[in-house]
Amino acid sequence: MRRIIFGTVSPEGKAFDIVLIYVILLSVLVVMLDSVSWIGEAYREVFWGLEWAFTAIFTLEYVARLYCAKSRWAYASSFYGIVDLLSILPMYLSLISGDATYLLMIRILRVLRIFRVLKLANYLSEANVLIRALLASRQKIFVFFATVLVLAMMFGSLMYVVEGPAHGFTSIPKSIYWCIVTITTVGYGDITPQTTAGQMVAGFVMLTGYSIIAVPTGILTAELSREIQTHRDHRFCEECGKAGHEHDSKHCKACGHELPPPG
Repeated sequence: MRRIIFGTVSPEGKAFDIVLIYVILLSVLVVMLDSVSWIGEAYREVFWGLEWAFTAIFTLEYVARLYCAKSRWAYASSFYGIVDLLSILPMYLSLISGDATYLLMIRILRVLRIFRVLKLANYLSEANVLIRALLASRQKIFVFFATVLVLAMMFGSLMYVVEGPAHGFTSIPKSIYWCIVTITTVGYGDITPQTTAGQMVAGFVMLTGYSIIAVPTGILTAELSREIQTHRDHRFCEECGKAGHEHDSKHCKACGHELPPPG
């Protein structure tokens, strides 16, 4: 069971992953169709039955992973273990609340099932490369966003002084909101500067937004290139579930357990 469920080398393991991918996509499609009012009303019982079928499949998968994992706590507390658990909880939690006042909560729980698509990352090697690149660049991206936030606070405060409540900039937080919208080139247009000085500041903010918008892309691109060049593969450690090992690695870099041969 461990070789089939956690491994990707054997034909059985690959078939297991492919079947799960199709089941995940179908479950997400059902959630999306159920949100369309006329489709949801017409096929309510069908969707309800399908959701319970998908929930039963994912529950069996989660129990099987817990059963055959050598380190059950390591799997349960990992990213994929938490996603696997969250993919089945909404249906069970929706049975607890029968009062009409909890209908909104049930609705939120039903929408949360859409996050089953995160389970796909467990079976796609390209997704694991992207996740590792994001984790490797998280500090640089955090510094970048902190810098942007500081700039937004500075420009927002300046616009509050220049424009004032008379032109819609009623507070510094609202002015910062305008600045963030402008820097990101979204431009809702719900707040616009009216004075010449305010428009000059807005023009500088727009130019600043265009000049820094490529920074996180460059950071992530560099990490992706570095990640691809290391030739890491999609083998999972059967002991701790760690992925992303070097292609010629024979043992897990996290726990030292012997890895399956590369496929």
